[in-house]
Amino acid sequence: MGQKEHQKVKGRGAQSSVHNKFQKHSYENDHELVDFSLDELENEAKTSYVKVFPKSIVNEVPSKDVRLDWSMNPYQGCEHGCAYCYARVTHEYWGYGAGLDFERVIMYKPNAPDLLRKFLDKKSWNGEPIMLSGNTDCYQPVEKKFELTRQLLSILNEYKNPVGIITKNSLIERDLDILTEMARDNLVSVNMSITSMDESLRSNLEPRTSTAKNRFRTVERLSKAGIPTSVMIGPVIPGLNSHEIPEIIKQSANSGAVWANYIMVRLNGVVADVFTDWLIKSYPDRANKVLNMIKEANGGVLSNTIDGERMRGKGNTAKMIQDLFEINRSKYMKNPNFQLNSELFCRPGQQLNLF
Repeated sequence: MGQKEHQKVKGRGAQSSVHNKFQKHSYENDHELVDFSLDELENEAKTSYVKVFPKSIVNEVPSKDVRLDWSMNPYQGCEHGCAYCYARVTHEYWGYGAGLDFERVIMYKPNAPDLLRKFLDKKSWNGEPIMLSGNTDCYQPVEKKFELTRQLLSILNEYKNPVGIITKNSLIERDLDILTEMARDNLVSVNMSITSMDESLRSNLEPRTSTAKNRFRTVERLSKAGIPTSVMIGPVIPGLNSHEIPEIIKQSANSGAVWANYIMVRLNGVVADVFTDWLIKSYPDRANKVLNMIKEANGGVLSNTIDGERMRGKGNTAKMIQDLFEINRSKYMKNPNFQLNSELFCRPGQQLNLF
């Protein structure tokens, strides 16, 4: 019985479904489901794709932990399946679960390009940088089919509106043509998230992301194309990948990354249950040690909810990780002080005001 309890769901980060606290708002299958799979799943459950039509696509970000004030997400849910993903809780608002549902039921927004154009046409908008995505990865596998991210980038380029991108997927290389053109005017920067160079850990923790080898290759190709590219070690999980910080920074610099940063793991809400279940099934011999180290790095809890502290943690463990990171970043990188350019923003059909 114990062996059965610890049997892993192959190809998925979450190892079970978890209770949705908004269960009274549970969904019915009245959406248009697109039944296709982008790859052969090792488990029998295929991914479903649900078409949704939101009223807006650009959202203001009030958090002190995020550099950009605006973000947009063409997809809800993420097939990358990262066991630690803080965005899992957002799936509950749609009537789905934060566990397996988050990576098996992906909502896509076919009206996202129209919504973006409508937003950029607002008289009150002055071309501030927008983040893609901020919640779920805009280059997750389904982007191969729907190309919503590519459409959004084309519109941003048309309006000369700057954008910052964060992703774990080498699919971003497909859009080098648009990104290179935007980079000439300082309209784009890319943050490649790299969690581990240990392929065994990566494939367990982030089962459908690009390998670290491919991500470093992408950093190199973007950098050679003139696109300012940084690396985000995200998240740092004490006892799992924290020891990799020096080598990730070194390899990032060798690949052409202009800067690096990191975030501490934060297991908000039911994500703590998803991650704990994954950890026990994946690394039962050190699960308790890792969980205790995470708590130590977050003031005694699994998730630090204080705005402005959530990405760095607190306490001795968090301080040691910060010191290790900053020592190695200063060794291999110099801050380029790169700024995205908002001065070229211009609506199509309107002449740019040069005076």
